[in-house]
Amino acid sequence: MSDKKTTGIWKVISASSMGTMIEWYDFYIFGSLAVVLADKFFPKDNPTAAFLSTLATFAAGFVVRPFGALFFGRLGDLIGRKYTFMVTLLLMGGATFLIGCIPSYETIGFLAPLLVLVLRLLQGLALGGEYGGAATYVAEHAPKGEKGYWTAWIQTTATVGLFISLMVILLTKTVLSKESFDEWGWRVPFWVSILMVYVSVLIRKNMHESPEFAKAKAEGKTATNPLKESFGNKYNLKFVLLALFGATMGQGVVWYTGQFYAMNFLKTVQCIDATQVDTLLGIALVLGTPFFIFFGWLSDKVGRKVIMMGGMLVAILLYRPIYKQMYQTTDLALKTEIVEKTKMVPSMKEVEGTKIDSIYTTTKEFTDGTTVEEIKTIHMEDGKVMLDDKGKDKIENKVTKKINRSDMTFLIFLIFIQVIFVTMVYGPIAAFLVEMFPVKIRYTSMSLPYHVGNGIFGGLLPAISTYFVTNAKDAGNPEFYLEGLWYPIIIAGVSFVIGMIYIDRKINTLHE
Repeated sequence: MSDKKTTGIWKVISASSMGTMIEWYDFYIFGSLAVVLADKFFPKDNPTAAFLSTLATFAAGFVVRPFGALFFGRLGDLIGRKYTFMVTLLLMGGATFLIGCIPSYETIGFLAPLLVLVLRLLQGLALGGEYGGAATYVAEHAPKGEKGYWTAWIQTTATVGLFISLMVILLTKTVLSKESFDEWGWRVPFWVSILMVYVSVLIRKNMHESPEFAKAKAEGKTATNPLKESFGNKYNLKFVLLALFGATMGQGVVWYTGQFYAMNFLKTVQCIDATQVDTLLGIALVLGTPFFIFFGWLSDKVGRKVIMMGGMLVAILLYRPIYKQMYQTTDLALKTEIVEKTKMVPSMKEVEGTKIDSIYTTTKEFTDGTTVEEIKTIHMEDGKVMLDDKGKDKIENKVTKKINRSDMTFLIFLIFIQVIFVTMVYGPIAAFLVEMFPVKIRYTSMSLPYHVGNGIFGGLLPAISTYFVTNAKDAGNPEFYLEGLWYPIIIAGVSFVIGMIYIDRKINTLHE
């Protein structure tokens, strides 16, 4: 490729990636702070229910992404790629900023989770229109035979957005005291997004329309009814369904297992200190991100199918062994406690009237350097233990582990392996989807299967898997922590079978 063309496409990628990265950052701030948001925006009397409600609200943003794909995809195919994803950027940034401004549940009651849900839905609609526009825009600037490589740079933005969200949270926690972060500091990452959006808008203002769309528009070959031509045409609908069930459905669950489910697992099942989790996940993401580019480039050489299907297969086979090893790495039953260093400090906290919390804080040390803080809170009224909605004693147990460097390193490796699965299925997917559909209906046709696969099948993963784990734990299953993996394993398995049977290598050059 000539230097002039290379310079031109780098400008396109920079402008597209900047906005897309910020949108993913905005979207993932919510997921990264799910544990904190559960405490701020939902009733505190049942922490598990509050956390599940937060995950459900997080998932709601994914569920509406297909509607955003239809609405903004149609606009993108009618008026152009550039202006459409400028609107989605502004919508996403505004919604994220406002989430950081909502008063807590204690201040405005049920209005708090309701407002969060509304803004979360707006985020989902915006993201539904953003990705298809960015991927299409870059692909339509890429030279023939190199779409996999160049669109893979867009694929990195999701992981980079997650990484930056983790780093902003980590920095905020470092600068502020624990009390300040808990009181108001958690809002800062939401507020920061508005500054990033402003910078991105300035960059995107100078972008030109994609040459392929501009040519089609000049020749009068754009779609008059993109929705009807995309989904009312049986031939095109066949490719939409194949893209969904044979690729994006499996890609979606692998993506969210390797990043979000892993993060929730480390924090809520393994009870590792949140700052340590953000650190190890951030390192794994940095190490794994270049492989998006590698597998995108490789897909130009060997085809998209073999890499995407290979990523799904290794994920299906290795998820349970990996998560079993993750759990056992920090399992206190497998560690030796230094009993003489164990300390327990009792305290009392008056809640209101005759309601009192009896709090027992126990600290433990282990021979391998692991330290644990256990906080047992007994909710009492009139000298008796209160009962929860199931008729059981209302007692909360919160365990926080600070793990040693060796365990940190090993967990980074195990997360890194999962990120490799992600890069295999996600690196080539943009080029794969773009090549399946003609220019005039490309934005609409590729956006829907992508966002159904990622938004519905992938986005529901944290909530569904956490529900499975919780039920298995309540039932006394000793390997309860593995039960949540059945969801991504089954979904990816179905997608793998369909993809292997029906995806044809010729799709790679169908609309180049």
